[in-house]
Amino acid sequence: MITFLYGSGLLFSLILGCFLINWSRYLNGGATAKESALELPGDGIVAKIDFNATRCITINAPPDRIWRWIIQMGSKRAGWYSVDWIDHHGTERSKRILPLFQKIKIGQFIPFTPDQKNGMWVQAFQENSYIIWTDKVGNASWLWYLIPDADGNTRLLTRLRTRYNWKNFWIIYCLIYDVGDIMMMSLCMKGIKNRAEDETPKLKTNGG
Repeated sequence: MITFLYGSGLLFSLILGCFLINWSRYLNGGATAKESALELPGDGIVAKIDFNATRCITINAPPDRIWRWIIQMGSKRAGWYSVDWIDHHGTERSKRILPLFQKIKIGQFIPFTPDQKNGMWVQAFQENSYIIWTDKVGNASWLWYLIPDADGNTRLLTRLRTRYNWKNFWIIYCLIYDVGDIMMMSLCMKGIKNRAEDETPKLKTNGG
């Protein structure tokens, strides 16, 4: 038993060590040093950042074909294009454009959980360019930013900036959530990429 516990502890330590060593790479998955250092809309919303992650992916599609997949995201909307049983309460994420969720406005609530009680609000946006979600109290901001190139491709950049309340019991949940975000965000961005690159997106539907 002692040998088992020792071995398990050693294995856990090695995994944790590898994770911490590569922490910066995880937080900036796919982003170049230049992209991570970009000054972008919404950067001034959260002061004293504890979690600052910039992730990027190249999508072989123009911004307008990517934009419509971004603005329909959310729980009981199109989902998050990642793992349904984790982030969409088992409901299949949409593989189609949903006209019902193609209108966006300042102050609109984007639900993150099935009970619609947790989420962020649209703080600002420029169609086919960027959208910023915030928690309204200055502790979190989430940017989706589209950078087109001359070849008709687009760099999709997402930046999540969070300040923790270290005295709150929920800090444990926040830390676990942000670690999980690293994996889920990668899947989400790949999901957007796959959908936007589809040559025949299904636009004529209003169902999920």
